[in-house]
Amino acid sequence: MTGTAAVPASDRLLTIPNLFTLARLACLPLFLYLLFGRDNRAGAAWLLGGLGATDWVDGYLARRLGQVSEFGKVFDPTVDRLLFIVATIGIIIDGAAPLWFCWLVVIREVLVGAMMAIATVVFHMPRFDVSWWGKLATFLLMFAVPGFMIGASDFPGNTGFQIVSWTLGIPGLVLSYATAIAYVPQVRNAIKDGRTNPASS
Repeated sequence: MTGTAAVPASDRLLTIPNLFTLARLACLPLFLYLLFGRDNRAGAAWLLGGLGATDWVDGYLARRLGQVSEFGKVFDPTVDRLLFIVATIGIIIDGAAPLWFCWLVVIREVLVGAMMAIATVVFHMPRFDVSWWGKLATFLLMFAVPGFMIGASDFPGNTGFQIVSWTLGIPGLVLSYATAIAYVPQVRNAIKDGRTNPASS
């Protein structure tokens, strides 16, 4: 934000934001239990939607409490991607959402995650923040996917959820691939900068 001073990152692991991120990750087995163990698509969908709606909380807590950490900067987006990929694969297995849509979501997340991991681990790429458009795409998809699940359940108003999901999902999917393509030159330049200034990596 304009006019907001950047909060310096620390090396701490045990912080309130990181514990919150860990709690969100711990909800993943519950999601799978609701979906497969209880055959409760609507319950699993509401849980997934809640996880998507609280995606911003850990970052807000880190800045608000002055507990920004280098670990958290990596842990938070990694957990977000893991939640999204595992949940979407579970939905594919259950058939609770359009398969082509879910596969495109998974493929994009896996490719971007692999690109970032290789660039960071192998080429020592300095970390850079997710773009605003990337955050918007994730936000749209985080609500579209559980909406499809509710639409495939017997929850009251399920047809309306289907309509809203398509309304959010298609722009979200297009944006997600557009930002993935936009990340390629950013990653290439970041790797180049890291090689030019190895001390800053």
